Amino acid sequence: MPQAEVPLRGQPVAAGQGHPASATTLASSSAHQELVCSLIGLSLKTGLALVAVVSLVRLTSAYQTRMDRYGEISAVLGIQQAKLLKAQNRFDRLFATGGEQRLIEEQDQWIAPNRMRVVWQQHNPDSQAPFPTVEAHGARPVTTPPHP
Repeated sequence: MPQAEVPLRGQPVAAGQGHPASATTLASSSAHQELVCSLIGLSLKTGLALVAVVSLVRLTSAYQTRMDRYGEISAVLGIQQAKLLKAQNRFDRLFATGGEQRLIEEQDQWIAPNRMRVVWQQHNPDSQAPFPTVEAHGARPVTTPPHP
């Protein structure tokens, strides 16, 4: 009986040679490897798609936050520009001809000629109270003569 040659590892087996069971094992092994590779590829694609979706969600929320901040800053800028324009107009009015008279007319805190001004002075600068109280012994009123 002739002895069948067993191929060495890594050598191809010609059709009809070797063990008949080895061809089916090789085919099933190849199909199994192909299935494993397909599953690995599918899981990688699914993982990348998931990362892309999460990134898009994060970018969308960051964009929305940035747009909200832009809206707030634009509103504050509009308010500040209106205040600046008002201050510029007032400055122009005060430093134009007759501005001194306009300033005097705007001042409604002038003391009437028949009134006396009271100014509080604190002798203790370490005092916690910003204004004199009944309990503050170091504060005393100072009167100034009436405004002419």
